Amino acid sequence: MQEFLTIKNNVSEQITEKKSKFIANLFYIESQKEADELIKKIKKKYYDARHNCFAYRVLDMDTIIEKSSDDGEPSGTAGSPMLNILQKNNLCNTLVIVTRYFGGILLGTGGLVRAYSDATINAINVAEKMLKTKGIELEVELEYNNLENFKYYCKNNNISITNIDYYNVIKCKIELENIIYEKLMEDINKKNINLDNIKVLSEKFINKSVEK
Repeated sequence: MQEFLTIKNNVSEQITEKKSKFIANLFYIESQKEADELIKKIKKKYYDARHNCFAYRVLDMDTIIEKSSDDGEPSGTAGSPMLNILQKNNLCNTLVIVTRYFGGILLGTGGLVRAYSDATINAINVAEKMLKTKGIELEVELEYNNLENFKYYCKNNNISITNIDYYNVIKCKIELENIIYEKLMEDINKKNINLDNIKVLSEKFINKSVEK
């Protein structure tokens, strides 16, 4: 997988259906372990709720891992519809947990599917989205008098400066797409930009753009 869509910010949204309250919490995650920890945290927070249903999709070694749970609701009325919505929205590295406080009125299987789906959709609609693409994290060195030019270069070439350390020389950590890395190396060779001691720190998924 070269790129995927996910959420930028965690979101909490709530709906009420026939006196039952449905609280949808949407999280950005990077592992199954992180998902499991958040599920435990939400269950502890809403310890008095009847159900804490969830669904998530997370990338693990180029494979999308999917999991869902109805947490005591009738089979197929909560976790599966929520997972289906994540799939239809092409969301990955995303966890949704919908907590239900029972209002005393039975909703039936169709009503439950609609309620859990609507709560999930509302949270997704509110959340900012971001596209993650394969890229590279680098460490580079430069002289102090080149810093402003380098910042300008990064801004114009979609390179993200994630950290700056001030020593005898300046050390910057940057993230950039693979295709931009090729252009950066060309510009360095052509002396269009002055950088020293370029080190590849890791290959990782980086932010490509943000969708409203």
